[in-house]
Formats: sequence, structure tokens, C-alpha cells
Amino acid sequence: MFAKSNYSGTREEQYTLLIGQVHALIQDEPNRIANLANASALLGQFLEDINWVGFYLVDEQLERKELVLGPFQGLPACVRIPFGKGVCGTAAERMETVLVPDVHAFPGHIACDAASQSEIVIPIVVGTKLVGVLDIDSPSLNRFDDVDQRYLEQFVQKLAAAL
Repeated sequence: MFAKSNYSGTREEQYTLLIGQVHALIQDEPNRIANLANASALLGQFLEDINWVGFYLVDEQLERKELVLGPFQGLPACVRIPFGKGVCGTAAERMETVLVPDVHAFPGHIACDAASQSEIVIPIVVGTKLVGVLDIDSPSLNRFDDVDQRYLEQFVQKLAAAL
């Protein structure tokens, strides 16, 4: 669905370049939505074999804990996800990355896109407060690994510093 990356080098070098690019995009922009929109577009351009990338944000206007759809690249998605439900809600509730090799084996998976086979969700924490999650889906099983997790967590940390 997304264009293939034109970056060369090892995956680690490519991710380091990506983290530098997100920093350059967001360093002087105070608007959270603009920064998240550019970050999702950058990831959509960079990552291969994905069918959805975007953000779910904590809806602070509700008494119950819930995520609401934020900027993304891909097909229309689920708008609201309660904490503890699906991969995104689980990552939000635990405040830890959840890497799922096969979404059909994940208890309570929410199928927003039937083509999704694997998923990684990284919480976005500012200080000690959860502000949202980065959600990335792939149409392939076992798409994400520990290299993806390590560098996507760094990407999110860089992004969180500007939120």
C-alpha cells in the first residue's frame, strides 16, 4: 500500500535516519496534531509491508479511559478503543509496547482492517502521563521484530519530547 523506502544501509542505520528526520520535522512545531500527522506520513513512507500506521490519543474529556483515533495513513479505522481492549487498548492500559506476530491469536483483537495479520503498538508517554499510542499494522504475519520495537520506541520517545 505504501511506497517502498529509498533508504539504503542496515535496518539500524535506516531507523537512525528516520529518527533524525522526525526530529527535524517536529523540532520547531508546537502543534501536536501537525506533528503526529507528519510522523504518520513519515512512517508510512519509510516502513515496508504495512497497511496502516497512525495514532490513537487518550480522550481526556471522558471519565472512562478510552483512546480516540488521531492522525493516520491507511484505510478508515476504528474511532474509539477502550483501555484494555484489543492490542491498542492493552498497550495503553499496560503502558508498554505490545508486539503481536499474529493478530488472530491475540485475545480480544479488534479487526479494523481484515487484511491486518500482525501489529505493533507503542505507548506515547510524556513525563509519566500516557497521551496515546502509535499503532502499526501489516498484512504479513510476523512482520515486526525486536529491531523494529527498539527503534520505533526511540522514534516515539523523540516524538513525545515535542508533544
